[in-house]
Parts: sequence; C-alpha cells; structure tokens
Amino acid sequence: MRMESGFYQRHLFICLNRREEGEQSCNSSGLAEEAFHAAKRHAKTLGIHAEGRTRVNRCGCLGRCGQGPVAVVYPDGIWYTYVDAEDVQEIVESHLRDGHPVERLRI
Repeated sequence: MRMESGFYQRHLFICLNRREEGEQSCNSSGLAEEAFHAAKRHAKTLGIHAEGRTRVNRCGCLGRCGQGPVAVVYPDGIWYTYVDAEDVQEIVESHLRDGHPVERLRI
C-alpha cells in the first residue's frame, strides 16, 4: 500500500552523529550505531521495512544532542530518546508497526 503523501507510511531516523573533542552527541558511546542496526533488523523481521510501509534510516545531527541519543518518526514528528536496543525495538513495534507512540520514550 503506497501512501499518497510519501513513499513510506512512517520513517524512523536515528541520529548517528559523533562530535569531535568529546562534545556530547548522539553516538558518543556507540549506542546509536547499535540501536540503528537493532531497529532495522527488527523492522525487517516484522516484515514492515518495505515500500509503502516503513523505513529505518541513519542520519546525521538532528540538533537535539542535549537530549540524545535521539530518533524521530516522520511524518508524525514524534521525537524519542532511548537507552538501549530494546527501546528502539519497542519504537519499531509500537509506533512503526502499530501506530502507537511510545510515551515513556518521547522527548
């Protein structure tokens, strides 16, 4: 099913930005890289990572480093933070698959 407003129903962007000089960034600890791979694998396992459904992508700085690590779901415009791969898997299941934002992870 292709949505008229775009190629995907929902798109999860996970910031993988790493800043020099020890400045705070979403991927300072490497957690964001692990979370990205976990989210993408989980979406594929659920069969929702496909044209007309959802997409999980890495991205550069989203400008919210102080609240990081961060991810955002478009077109919903809902921002998240997370502490581990299980959190992003919950975002994939609840928000991307079922359409229910994960309130405890919202920023």
